[in-house]
Formats: sequence, C-alpha cells, structure tokens
Amino acid sequence: MQNNSSSIMISGLELSSHIGVPDSERLEAQRLTLNLELVPVREMTALGDALENTVDYFALTRRVRLLAAARPRKLIETLAEEICTCIISEFAVREVGLELRKYILPDTEYVAIRMQRVRDSLPSLATEI
Repeated sequence: MQNNSSSIMISGLELSSHIGVPDSERLEAQRLTLNLELVPVREMTALGDALENTVDYFALTRRVRLLAAARPRKLIETLAEEICTCIISEFAVREVGLELRKYILPDTEYVAIRMQRVRDSLPSLATEI
C-alpha cells in the first residue's frame, strides 16, 4: 500500500467455497477467511461524511461472499485473483491487498495467499453491486 494513503481494513471475513485440487475436496464447501486492505479512490479528508463518497464495505463483503460461493475452483490463488479483480472493477478502490486463508493441511494453522493489485487507471467511480 502507498505510504501516504489511508486504507480501510476488513479482517477475518468468513467465506464458504468449494475449493481444492482433488474432486473430493471440492465436494463440501470449505471455510476460508479473508483479510482485506482497501485504498479508496477518494482521500479520507474528501469524504464529507457521506457513504457514497467512500467504499460501502457492507456491499463489498456481500459481493465477495457471493463470488466465493458462485462456483468451484481448484486453487485459492484463482479465487484471490478473482476477488481483487472484482473489487478493483466494481468498487471505488484504487488499490487492494488481500490475504486469503484456507484451513486444509494437517498440523498447520492455515495455508494463505497474499496478493496486492492496483487499478491501472481511474475511470469514473464504479457502481457498487
């Protein structure tokens, strides 16, 4: 994340997804957790205490949950990339960092992927779904 920007943090968002390499692993939905760091398009000083000027994180988390549950995937890397793309393209976010955790390996707390993406250009603010 940029050093001089403010961010919105979402920690421990619970997701459910049919994910895993063997077919048998994808049979049952698995619990994943997601940590997000979002840099809004507008600086915090320009929000005017109005929700429409910032990231509606309720709508964003609802959208991410739907995306995770939408279809089976083999790799958490694939889901992480899809989440970043979704957030950057559908919400007023110029940068997103995430950590996606999967609880599958014995004798480990979790396996995780970390990813950071930046919006290439800043078109007019995205409509939030």
